[in-house]
Formats: sequence, C-alpha cells, structure tokens
Amino acid sequence: MTAFRSLALAMLKGFYRDKATLFFTFVFPLMFLVVFGLLFRDAGAEKIDLGVVGKGPVIEGLERTGAFEIERHDSLSDAVAKVREGDLPAVVAEDGDEITYRFAQSDQTQAGTISGIVQGVVSQLNQEATQQAPRFRVDGSNVEDSSLKPIQYITPGIMSWGVAVTAVFGAALTLVSWRKKQVLRRIRLAPVHASTVLTSRVVVTIGVAIVQAVIFLGIGALPLFGLQLTGTWALAIPVFLLGILAFFAIGMLVGAFCKTEEAATGAANIVVLPMAFLSGTFFPVDQMPPWMQSISLVFPLRHMNDGIMDFLVRGQGPSALVMPCLVLAAFVLAVGAIAAKVFQWED
Repeated sequence: MTAFRSLALAMLKGFYRDKATLFFTFVFPLMFLVVFGLLFRDAGAEKIDLGVVGKGPVIEGLERTGAFEIERHDSLSDAVAKVREGDLPAVVAEDGDEITYRFAQSDQTQAGTISGIVQGVVSQLNQEATQQAPRFRVDGSNVEDSSLKPIQYITPGIMSWGVAVTAVFGAALTLVSWRKKQVLRRIRLAPVHASTVLTSRVVVTIGVAIVQAVIFLGIGALPLFGLQLTGTWALAIPVFLLGILAFFAIGMLVGAFCKTEEAATGAANIVVLPMAFLSGTFFPVDQMPPWMQSISLVFPLRHMNDGIMDFLVRGQGPSALVMPCLVLAAFVLAVGAIAAKVFQWED
C-alpha cells in the first residue's frame, strides 16, 4: 500500500502541476459544452420567417399555427424577390381560392418544413369545406419528458469525449514520459509489482474522470442550460467506469508503441478525434450514412455515449445496461491484453 500511495500521489501531483494538462482536461471540453449548450438552448423555440401576400383562411390558418414570423407584402413579385435574394425562405400568396407557394431551393430544410405546414393547412380547410368529419386522426407527442432540452443530449456525448481524451492522453503520456526518464526502470528494480503501477494509474484516471463528470453535470444543471437528470441516472455509473477503463487501455496501448511524448500525442489524437465525430459526440449518429453508422459500432465511445444517454436522457431500466457493458468490458479485456503483451519497461 505504501508503494501504491506513493505512485498514485506522484501521478496526481504531476497531473495538477501541469497547467496545460489541467486546461485540456477541464476547460477545453467545457468550452464545447458551453458553446453547444448556448447555441441549442432555445432550439425549436424560434419561429420561421414567412412572407405572405393577401389574406384569407389559409393565411389565417398559417398564423394560428404559431410556427411563423409573418412578413406581409403588397405584391407577389416583391415577396418572390425577397426569397430569391435569400431574405425569406418562402412566400405564400392567397387570392380567392388560389394559393401560390414559392420557396428557396437553397434552404431545403426550412422549405420542406414550410411546405408540409402549408399543405396541412390547405388539406384541413379543403376537408372542412366538404362538411364531412375526418376519418383519421393523429395523436402525436414526444416520448420524453416535456421539459427535455437539447443540453440533455449534448452533455452525455461531450462528457464522454472529455473523459476519453483524459484517459487516453493521461495513460499514454505518463507511460512514455516515465519510460523515457528511466522512472519505469527504477520502479522495476525496486520491490514494486507491475500491478501496483497499473492500479495506481487507473485509480488516478478514474478520480480525475469523476471530477470531470461532476463539473460537466454541475455546469449543465445551471439555470442557464437547464440539465435535468432522469430517475435512472445512477445506472449510467457502470457504463461510465467501463468507458474509462476502455480508453485507459487504449492509452496504455498507445504508450507502449510510442517512444516520445510528441508521437504519443499525435497517435492519441488520431485515435480519439475521428472516434468523437463517428460516435455521436458532436452530432447525432442517425444523421450519418448507414454504412458509417455500422462502422461506429466498433468504437467504444459510441457505446459509452449511447449507454450514458440511455439513463441520463431516456430513463431506461437496468436491462439497457447489458449491451454497452458487455461491449465495453470485451474491449477492455481485448485491448488490455494486447497492451500488456507489448508493454516495455524501457526502450
């Protein structure tokens, strides 16, 4: 225990005395959380600009939807000119029974949204004109809590990425630095078992990751962002811990192959950065092509993101633990075994 405490304390002191490490561990990932949290804080609350010409039941129906910021024009040609110049996404003109809809193809997302709402309003008015009761009715609502905000989707992904970066870089750079400075050689000659060195590094990595998670969740829970944890949030802890171990194993593998801190930094970036983009950290996985979604399933960060989100956001039960925990545990064992096989005490 004396050797374990000494090694853990040495690693911890080396961590918090390095100002650059503290910045990239805590401040840098939090910058992404704050930026994305502010960008998407009011997502869905803003209305779409819509130009209208004339008046009638269709335009009144569009106003009642509450989805548009109406901008009135005297002539259709003036409104279309605004659309062509990019000042408006679309314009709707009503002249008696004739409805004219013009939109900007350059903004297909808003054009599609406006088109769907216009078609819906026109269809409803046409149906009411026939004086027949509707045959089909749609009962639609979101499956999550009504208070759900974008920050609850942003936080799990960025928090997992921040923890992954710390685990990989911490393990890799410590191993390379200690080997280069002959610290590992001295430890090997001392009556200290290799498992003591490994365990002390794991404990420090987990401790730092827990502090990161507390800070992330604490800032996300500020009134400015409004993060709310579901009732099953505690079930995310096993996924969180296994994710740390998975990326620690990656860091050990990187440190075993690299000879300098510069090489270890580059190799760690090559591993972690593409994984972040392919695992749902910065944008939803379902927006990627199907073949890319399939590739992302081999990355531990994808399963860590999904597993933590299942409990922080979706309120899943214990059965949702099975898949991410099995995948992450298998990854820890496989990569850890390879890292142990290629591990070197000195160059």
